[in-house]
Amino acid sequence: MARYTGADCKLCRREKMKLFLKGSKCEGPKCPIEIRPYPPGEHGRGRPKETEYLLQLREKQKARRIYGVLERQFHNYYVEANRQGGKTGENLLTLLERRLDNVVYRAGFAKSRDMARQLIRHGHIRVNGRKVDIPSFQVGEADIVDVKSKSLEMTPFQVAKAESGDRPVPAWLGVDADRMRILVHSLPVRQQIDAPVQEQLIVELYSK
Repeated sequence: MARYTGADCKLCRREKMKLFLKGSKCEGPKCPIEIRPYPPGEHGRGRPKETEYLLQLREKQKARRIYGVLERQFHNYYVEANRQGGKTGENLLTLLERRLDNVVYRAGFAKSRDMARQLIRHGHIRVNGRKVDIPSFQVGEADIVDVKSKSLEMTPFQVAKAESGDRPVPAWLGVDADRMRILVHSLPVRQQIDAPVQEQLIVELYSK
């Protein structure tokens, strides 16, 4: 499976903002963007001309990197969002939020989406009682996501249970930390998605 294997902190520096790709490291003083708040590379400190296209491109790249999606898959999400009724940009964010790895992360069961993807690929997560090892799996309304009983004693889940409540959970999800269970109350709407993304710029980029 294709995936990004480079340094996550370079992605944050490229977007000149914290994307919270490394869990607790992003919240501490050792976060590289705190030390070098400019893009990587020899021209990182320069000031490129901010054209309309550049702003749109950066917004698309930011969204891709927040959710850990490669270019082709992100484009496929856009095509699906455009096919649906309503606002394409909001549909796009809803599709990204409904990814199983994002749900596991949002519920506080993993410190980052990368960690959530690893837990899912290793078969520790179930949806409606069935093992699902595909991080891009789309959850639906009233779905129940939980941790396999044999995996509950693993350190990551024990830590998640102990730290439950430290991270706010979106209103469209209900979390039972004691049972390590997530209930999808409803599909997310734009007001419930806190991703720092201007989705309209992405739509404008792909509409050209």
